[in-house]
Amino acid sequence: MSYASIPQNPDRMLSERALAARWVLSTRTLQRWRSDGYGPAFLNIGGSIRYRLGDILAYEAQHRQGGDDL
Repeated sequence: MSYASIPQNPDRMLSERALAARWVLSTRTLQRWRSDGYGPAFLNIGGSIRYRLGDILAYEAQHRQGGDDL
């Protein structure tokens, strides 16, 4: 399944593993970023880390470099 086929509901929650796969990073990198106060906002619910898709999309937009805005 590609991320293009996932509905873009901004309230949809992604797990740490799903975000790591989306960005082709290790979960350990995301853990380090959280520890360092870097990366998108996250929720810790019952010991499970979750990221709102809306926060991920906003974070990606803030860090976009190059290219033309059409």
